[in-house]
Amino acid sequence: MKMTNVDIAIVGGGIVGLTLAAALADTDLRIAVIEGKEPDTELNTLPDVRVSALSRASERILKNIGAWNGIVSRRASPYQKMAVWEQDSFASIEFEAMDLGQPDLGYIVENRVIQLSLLDRVKQQHNVTLFCPDRVASMMFGESEAWLTLDSGNAITAKLVVGADGANSWVRNQLSIPLTHWDYGHSALVANVRTDEPHDCVARQIFTPEGPLAFLPLSDPHLCSIVWSQPPEQADARCCMSETDFNKALTGAFDVRLGLCHVEGDRAAFPLKMRYARDFVVDRVALIGDAAHTIHPLAGQGVNLGLLDAASLAQELSRLHDEGKDIGEKANLRSFERWRKAEAAQMIAAMQGFRDLFSGENPAKKLIRGIGLMAAATLPGIKTQFIKRALGLTGDLPALAKK
Repeated sequence: MKMTNVDIAIVGGGIVGLTLAAALADTDLRIAVIEGKEPDTELNTLPDVRVSALSRASERILKNIGAWNGIVSRRASPYQKMAVWEQDSFASIEFEAMDLGQPDLGYIVENRVIQLSLLDRVKQQHNVTLFCPDRVASMMFGESEAWLTLDSGNAITAKLVVGADGANSWVRNQLSIPLTHWDYGHSALVANVRTDEPHDCVARQIFTPEGPLAFLPLSDPHLCSIVWSQPPEQADARCCMSETDFNKALTGAFDVRLGLCHVEGDRAAFPLKMRYARDFVVDRVALIGDAAHTIHPLAGQGVNLGLLDAASLAQELSRLHDEGKDIGEKANLRSFERWRKAEAAQMIAAMQGFRDLFSGENPAKKLIRGIGLMAAATLPGIKTQFIKRALGLTGDLPALAKK
């Protein structure tokens, strides 16, 4: 058995965990990253169905930690415009990058592309030891450190364990940290779809009676990644139906906005749940990303929230280390917890408000939605504030997201 002594053990080498490690490259903090699955480095011709809409704040973080070039050199699709409307109603709103003096509104990127680019970066760091593929088998705590044993038989001691291991976090479960959670009663069906008409680098979202449907533009002018929120039994049925029937249902649900739709490759459905951990920090442990919170994919903000968690935690750990303070003590990490809990709660509330606003077929509610969106589209300031928030240009941002 080999014993490794580190300052920080990051459990989870996905996008969020690797961002934290890369954000600490310029410190002398010793880091271990433990990840159970090695991502395939070969990209397929058809993009993966799991994609993220990266905000400007996320782009800045990834640029500042040196991972952005690896993303754009692989595959990334900028979009300049966003159109949102409701089926069978006059409610609609559009956002344009030009109106904000921005080159684009963000990028649609496959999750694996982001992970691979971060992995390239982290592998060059002198202060990171990567345990991959490997998993944590047990975790114990002393007064000033945590002990982890891995499936491989290796052991790690750390001053701080960071749970960046996703929505069903092993770290969070081991500590029995309570969750506030509710089931949205929906699944997200994801797939790649070819459209007869070009997408023109516009992200589109329609609110249908059964849930929102987003078409996210990819680098091929006729290819979009779709996220279709709908009741679980319907999502499962649509994953199994013939391509012809699926294409027909999708084209109709999307108001034939881009002509006929043709699904390409796999379809998959994921249950949608909101989760919010009661504690983001306990002694010797911090939670970030989906381990701390999951939100509705309505505005594609989940991964952006996670990247901001990672950049914020890196900033706090760097400061504590420079001040000679214990980086694993709960009292020292309280400001990080307050900061990120407030930001996550705000985003959860905004997504829930949006979802509630656009659910229901009541004619009076539809009228209010139409008037509300028209007002947001025409009244000065409201639209700009909304899109600036979505871009990550406002809010309590860490330094890495500002420059």
